[in-house]
Amino acid sequence: MRRLLFAATLALALVLPVSAQEPKGVSVTPEEFEAKLGYQTGTVTIGGGIATIAVPPSFRYIGPEGSRRLLTQAWGNPPESADGVLGMLIPAEASPLSKQGWGIAITYDEDGYVDDSDAASINYTKLLKQMQDATVEANAERTKRGFPAVTVVGWAEPPTYDRASHKMYWARDLMFGSNGEHTLNYSIRILGRRGVLVLNAIASMPQLPSVRSETENVLAAVNFSEGHRYTDYLPGKDKAATYGIAGLVIGATAVKAGFFKAIWIAVLAFKKVIVAGVIALVGALRALFAKKTSDTPEQAQGS
Repeated sequence: MRRLLFAATLALALVLPVSAQEPKGVSVTPEEFEAKLGYQTGTVTIGGGIATIAVPPSFRYIGPEGSRRLLTQAWGNPPESADGVLGMLIPAEASPLSKQGWGIAITYDEDGYVDDSDAASINYTKLLKQMQDATVEANAERTKRGFPAVTVVGWAEPPTYDRASHKMYWARDLMFGSNGEHTLNYSIRILGRRGVLVLNAIASMPQLPSVRSETENVLAAVNFSEGHRYTDYLPGKDKAATYGIAGLVIGATAVKAGFFKAIWIAVLAFKKVIVAGVIALVGALRALFAKKTSDTPEQAQGS
């Protein structure tokens, strides 16, 4: 419990805007840089076979190496920001090096099977208020450390969970500092036998309509492979996560084994950042995990 709260505190202290940059290289044009990203179409396998993506016609896929180059060399993020990225989906209609470009970064959190029995009973309005209050409380420490305050403005897209497919999405409207510009934090989660596929849109608030219009296509395209699916879970044998659906939204998947894996991804040409993952909030996590401090992951039950 203490380790979880420490990690959540660290998460709130590490928000740092990163400006988008031009691709770095020796005499490399944007066209040459993009040509080397390794675009793929059709059906691709990710994570060593744990899942597949039937790439929608409106997207192109780039693998781990191309994703690292795009995130770090073109979008100006630190090298650690690309750690664990399995690949990215890039809209085909715009270059990722243009102002209109955006993408979806894909990672995997192997925290165990997430019990979805709380999905129908969650009050997301109340959950949003918890996150807003906890963020305000944490901002004093954040500004003390020289980082901009974070404001959770509200839901840009309220959480929606499909219990039949075990897939979920939501979006938050965030502000960093006091410049008044809004940042889109759009999240998709796909539950599996041993963990969760984490998809985060790297985009700005004006691009919300574009991201929203593609959500159903992305949800249908990404699936766990046989043996790794949610329905393949073996109670008593497989590891179970220490949180449920509410934990996904609050940010439990960003808190792992006593450390916080923070990935700050720049929004190309907007000089803004979003969390690839989610903002872990101390107050909300405290409430969520207070009754589970004596439990082990194996004690959590599936639905």
